[in-house]
Amino acid sequence: MTGTGSVSMLTGPVVGSQRWHDLLFLHWRVAASAVQSKLPPGLFVDTFDGDAWVGIVPFAMARVRPRWLPPLPGLSWFLELNVRTYVRDAEGVPGVWFHSLDCNQPIAVEIARRLFHLPYMHARMQARRTADTLAYRSQRRGAPDAAWEYAWRTHGPGQPATNGTLEHFLVERYALYCADARQRLYRGYVAHAPYRIHVPTVDRYDTGPAVLAGYELPGAPASVLAAEPVHVAIHSLRRISPQR
Repeated sequence: MTGTGSVSMLTGPVVGSQRWHDLLFLHWRVAASAVQSKLPPGLFVDTFDGDAWVGIVPFAMARVRPRWLPPLPGLSWFLELNVRTYVRDAEGVPGVWFHSLDCNQPIAVEIARRLFHLPYMHARMQARRTADTLAYRSQRRGAPDAAWEYAWRTHGPGQPATNGTLEHFLVERYALYCADARQRLYRGYVAHAPYRIHVPTVDRYDTGPAVLAGYELPGAPASVLAAEPVHVAIHSLRRISPQR
């Protein structure tokens, strides 16, 4: 594993594995103050050339399983739609902060909420592939207006992002942060080969998930990337803030 994360940073045992595919990364520049105001104590906005970034990421997950079980039909394959931004903790470790994660697998939603303190949302979701085109739809349960569609055409093959570029800053992240109900911070890691990315053609997108997170996104996304599938190892969380 290479990139913004470092193998030497990884802490905690591997607790699970999964495969991510059909990934689309849409990113907008936002004021650093707009991000910082939404972060819990102990996290600090990470910027590239002075700008903070907010991303909307639809993708599919496959073969999701804990380390001690095989993939389970009906449970280990599902869709996600994430709103994310980029942060560092007091130690300066770069990572991802999730504002929301919509998912169409109810059991996965409850496990992620309880064990990983992540803001998962129940949703009805569909994905359809025709040739090189992907069409994706999400409807958050209990929120009739929270319906969003995305469609994009891939033009692979992709290449790993170059160190020091905006693309590397946005996608090569191997730490994630979360907070429990008492606002205690946790850090966890994922491990995978560097993303192989390219610029797709986006035919349809919606800023709605980020608007619900409190952001006003200006115009079209400033960065559009698609990534090839990766196999991912999930490491356990470690609490990094003192007990409150």
